[in-house]
Amino acid sequence: MASYDFDMGIIGGGAAGLTVAAGSGQLGARTLLVEREPSLGGDCLHYGCVPSKALIASASLYHRMGHPERLGLPPVDLPPVDFVRIAARIREVQAVIQRHDSVERFCGLGVRVEFGEAHFIDDHVVDVGGRRFSARSWLVATGSSAAPPPFPGADVVPFLTNREIFFLDALPASMIVLGGGPIACELAQAFCRLGSNVRIVQRSPQLLSREDADMADIVRSTLISEGVECHLGVTVREVRRVGAGVEVTIVDAQGREQPLAADALFVALGRSANVEGLGLDHAGVTHDRRGVPVDSRMRTSQPHIYAAGDVTGHHQFTHAAGYEGGIVVSNAIFRIPRRADYAHLPWCTYTRPEFASIGLNEKRAAAQGLDVEVIIEDFATNDRAIAEDEALGRIKLLLHRGRPVGVQIVGPSAGDLIAEWVAIQNGGVRLSTLAGAVHPYPTFAEINKRVAGSYLGPRIFSDKVRRTLKLFFNYKGNACTLGKAVDE
Repeated sequence: MASYDFDMGIIGGGAAGLTVAAGSGQLGARTLLVEREPSLGGDCLHYGCVPSKALIASASLYHRMGHPERLGLPPVDLPPVDFVRIAARIREVQAVIQRHDSVERFCGLGVRVEFGEAHFIDDHVVDVGGRRFSARSWLVATGSSAAPPPFPGADVVPFLTNREIFFLDALPASMIVLGGGPIACELAQAFCRLGSNVRIVQRSPQLLSREDADMADIVRSTLISEGVECHLGVTVREVRRVGAGVEVTIVDAQGREQPLAADALFVALGRSANVEGLGLDHAGVTHDRRGVPVDSRMRTSQPHIYAAGDVTGHHQFTHAAGYEGGIVVSNAIFRIPRRADYAHLPWCTYTRPEFASIGLNEKRAAAQGLDVEVIIEDFATNDRAIAEDEALGRIKLLLHRGRPVGVQIVGPSAGDLIAEWVAIQNGGVRLSTLAGAVHPYPTFAEINKRVAGSYLGPRIFSDKVRRTLKLFFNYKGNACTLGKAVDE
């Protein structure tokens, strides 16, 4: 039997890698974690979820402070933001979270951490800066990077990605955002709220193009109302440097050209898997430009080499990477076959209002040929939302044969509200249970109970039920004299 330095080797210290490292280390497997960046945490901590949410928090409060009259308060004259101070706060937030992702913590869990570029020599051995380490099993969790813009001139024009945008020396007076996905929408709104003149350029005629148009349009209309200029259904002919800024030439569906000028260009056109330089060919691991294909047990073409997180090219969310890491621990360490199931995977776009989703939307249901019933409730009927001037948005419940198959929420705290549906979907909870549960009043969460009641109400308070009760109990019917009686 072959002898290896480690039971489990991990390349990448982001969400997936850290999940597997913590699990395998605590379970007694000799574990090696290799990270090419100078600290652990991955893109989420350093260039993604954490800094973006810190930035959004600053932008949201500044925006709220600028409109106190909506809550009956006197207007204020706010000074311009100092972006250096915002960037400093972002670093403070990262430093607090970094303690949880420290080398000391993982060493305490029994994990050896090495920093450097990892390169496979064969399917069991990697080279890290001239040192070789072998492991019985490996996990590739190297994440992804912002895809470069595929337009003429992009190779000579300076542009920002998620690696640079959170730590600028000053707030750009104007910014063009290429892309209309979650990252593009979040940061376009945040920079607009902080004072930048922002334009979004999107090839699709819809922002958040994977979502249902009626829900995504709520986000679009909000961005527009706050000053974000949206150029949708256009293509980019070229980008070029103009003085200290950039110019983007767009072409609409009728072939009309329009130049857009700005001080900064932010590119959010999707992600590319980080596979370059890993030597995956030496390990016999199949891969392509989209990433590393895996089966439902997160195994690559080499059964003892796993891949998880963004590098697979699917479900590029931190919580998905963590979930996939758990699948790897089950299969590689416990040796218990476990398959990934994304049917109840939630996600959230952190615009204001937030956009959260779980399961199917109408687009995906139609693609699957699934006939669904749609129930909608607006936040305009939620007392807490009205009281806090957060009444924009709605919840959409999709049912197939009376069973919930998807929920989308656009509204205040949507990312938190979807958590109740995570429990409902994963636990197989009946809608009648949700409708009969007591929610504190007044809360945003009451909208979950209300949409369940909107589905069940017509079935409970039906003519058939009324007639049956009248027959058995001799009820006398409507007592209101202002309208036509129900039972005449």
